[in-house]
Amino acid sequence: MPAQQYVSLYTDLLQTVRDLGLLRRRQGYYVTKLSIVLGTLLVIVAGMVLLGNSWHQLWLAGALALVLVQVAFLSHDSAHRQIFHSNAWNDWAARILAGGVLGMSVSWWRTKHNKHHAAPNQADRDPDVQLKAVAFTPQAVVDRGPIGRWFAARQGWLFFPLLTLEGVGLHASSLRHLLRRDASRTDRVDAAIVLARITTYVVALYLLLPIGKASAFLGLQLAVFGVCLGAAFAPNHKGMPIVPAGTKLDFLRRQVLMSRNIRGGIFTDLAMGGLNYQIEHHLFPSMPRPSLRHVQPIVREYCELHGIAYTEVGLFTSYGIVVSYLNDVGLHARDPFDCPLAAELRSARGPNLA
Repeated sequence: MPAQQYVSLYTDLLQTVRDLGLLRRRQGYYVTKLSIVLGTLLVIVAGMVLLGNSWHQLWLAGALALVLVQVAFLSHDSAHRQIFHSNAWNDWAARILAGGVLGMSVSWWRTKHNKHHAAPNQADRDPDVQLKAVAFTPQAVVDRGPIGRWFAARQGWLFFPLLTLEGVGLHASSLRHLLRRDASRTDRVDAAIVLARITTYVVALYLLLPIGKASAFLGLQLAVFGVCLGAAFAPNHKGMPIVPAGTKLDFLRRQVLMSRNIRGGIFTDLAMGGLNYQIEHHLFPSMPRPSLRHVQPIVREYCELHGIAYTEVGLFTSYGIVVSYLNDVGLHARDPFDCPLAAELRSARGPNLA
């Protein structure tokens, strides 16, 4: 199929979605969501102050982590400009939610995340498959030393325990980005917000609680936050085809074939922040979260009509796929999931598929 025909397929789908009004902003939804999440956050902080020196604070540490995960989802939506009509309002909302509430850099995250959206699961372009801790390709295993290869052989089983460190890793990566020598003016603004949030939180926590309880609170909050946030992002692409370096694909197939949806109801929508509709989110990144479930049947039917594989599984099935995939890469140093386009692309003699 010529490249222009694939482009036309996405253009036609986009026009249908636009005509149905599914790209319109849903500010009422987001105002309600923001009010509930930030109100719950204030209740937890008040509870911490009233409870004082008690090991029961650890219950609030877990609750705080869960609420901060919801803040992260809202920051994600705002960074994708899903909330407000104004780009500036979306950008500042993302900066305040990410930097002021979470203590993370929205500029660092947006740069990385935009690269991921542009080329999901492409070995040489997607930063999410170029992690140092986890190997997603056989070459990444081969390039490691003995200890790294030992870890890679078990990385599937170790992946979810490692997520307990994800919160610390996100804070550290943000600070490395913001405090680099060539930081931009915007980065310096972000740095001031992030450092103020982290400092205020840590100082207040250690003033409120003895050092042992404060450390336990901080450690538990970061661990629960990392596991819950990582568990929401992990099923979306891991275990889907890895696109070889240098491969050019049209937008529709690139986003659909490399993404996985997760079946479920209201709880899944809440726990994953709408990212369970990963295919639809990648096709329409600025679409408000509540519209994703409405566009899903349209996208699925459209893909079936045009012979494009549409992947949707249950949550725990997806976790099993992730564990199996990572272990298989580490044990056998081969691709356990061949790209369904690889044979076609290798045999093609020059059609422009971009």
